[in-house]
This record gives sequence, C-alpha cells and structure tokens, in this order.
Amino acid sequence: MSSLTESSLTEVGYAKLNLALHVRGRRTDGYHDIETIFAFCEDGDQLSGEDAKGLSLEVSGPFAADIPANDANLVIEAARVVRLATEVSTGAGLRLVKNLPVASGIGGGSADAAALLRLLTTLWEIPASQAGELAPLLGADVPACLLSRSCRGEGAGDRVKPIDLGLSGTPVLLINPGLPLSTRQVFEQWDGVDRGPLEDWRVGRNDLQGPATALVPAIADMLAWLEARQGAEFVRMSGSGATCFALFGDEAARDQAASQVPRPWWHLATRLR
Repeated sequence: MSSLTESSLTEVGYAKLNLALHVRGRRTDGYHDIETIFAFCEDGDQLSGEDAKGLSLEVSGPFAADIPANDANLVIEAARVVRLATEVSTGAGLRLVKNLPVASGIGGGSADAAALLRLLTTLWEIPASQAGELAPLLGADVPACLLSRSCRGEGAGDRVKPIDLGLSGTPVLLINPGLPLSTRQVFEQWDGVDRGPLEDWRVGRNDLQGPATALVPAIADMLAWLEARQGAEFVRMSGSGATCFALFGDEAARDQAASQVPRPWWHLATRLR
C-alpha cells in the first residue's frame, strides 16, 4: 500500500449521534419524514488526499474489510459526483482509515462522504457553498455530517439548522454489538405511528429503537448495560442502530465504564464536539 506525502490534506469523518429521532411519516420517494437532533463526536474515520491523475482509494483500519475499496465505495462515488458537477479535470489519491463500524447508526458512510466534500473544497478549490449543494445528493445524513456540529434535522434529515446544545466537551461512550444493521430494514419495520413532534431531545425518543431491537436483540442488552453504569446521565440508541451511547458527567466515569465493556462489543470513549 502506498503512503501519501506530507502535502496531503486530512479530514475526519466524525462519528454522528442522534440524541433523539422522531419518525413522523412515510414519503412517496421512499424516505421518511423525521425530526432529529444531531451531535458529533471528536473522533471518527480519517480521510487523506492529494492531487493525482485519476481517482483512487486505499482503505485501512480496523473495519477496512467491511467496506469495498473499489468503485462501489461511497467515497469514490462522491468524488465522481463532485468532479462531474464542478467540471474539475484533475483527480485525487485518497486514503481512508476506517475506524468506525459499518452500518452502525453513527453515520460512517455519510461522515466519510462529508469529509471528502470538505477535503475537495480545498484540494480542488471548490466553493464551500457548492459542496453544501452537493451534500444532499450523497445521502440524507450528509448535510449534517458536512457541518459536523450539533444541529436539528428535518425532512429526510437533510434539512439542517445549526443549534447550540451546550454539550461541547461532554464525555461519551459508544458501544456496538459487532452486528451490522440495515437502515432500510429498520425503517421498513417502523409501525407507521406518528408519536408526535420533537421538542426537547432529553425527553424525546428514538422511534427506530423498537424496530432495530426486534432485528438485533442485543440492543436492549447494551442499553440496559449503559443505564447501569455509574455516572451515565443520558442513554439512547443512535440513528437506526445498532450503536448505543451514554453521556457522562465526567471523563473518569466514562473511562471506568469503557474499561468494563463486555467482549466482543466494540466501544469508543470520546467527547462531543
């Protein structure tokens, strides 16, 4: 595997959390109308890139084997969309370090696509406004991931508005059972009941938690385990699952919980941006 030079640009595909997610209805375009509060962690996947004649992608990291490194990868697909839309003739040599589990409800693919958009605005000198226009074409979560800061999402989640939650620096522990979960399947299992609008995320819901748990029962075990951790102040499943998370009052309590995570669960001890 080749290495990138010191002139390479680097962006982080920050792990995404849904502090609450209310499903309001099905749409005719195959999506669902939702209301959600996004928050982002300080850690995630790492994407590097430099000028090249063509488009190429190398993938490494603990979850590299779970995603394609060829033309089917969302990062390469996103680069092609950007190049076509902007009529850029140059290419990019890209390298992705895949640190986040795949199909886990924390925006891995969308975060990577957003990291690519941020990287290419510099590498290819693309206006940031144009990157923002392209984001919804790459996925419903990509506009929020492009911001990578707390925001409210509506529509399919692609209409985003930045908000200040006052949570920056909050210690958080993410855990995942090591089982991928299809977003499409989870939404298909939603019962179609509109349980009301999202106002306060702390007393809100994740309407996908029930359908996701029916598909991956380990979600219930993880939520119960997090609830039992000393210092855990807020526990919920993120997105369509199966990753669950807990916000902690201090890093010592978070680190103590992280040291107790059962095997083979994956975990990440980090903080909110």
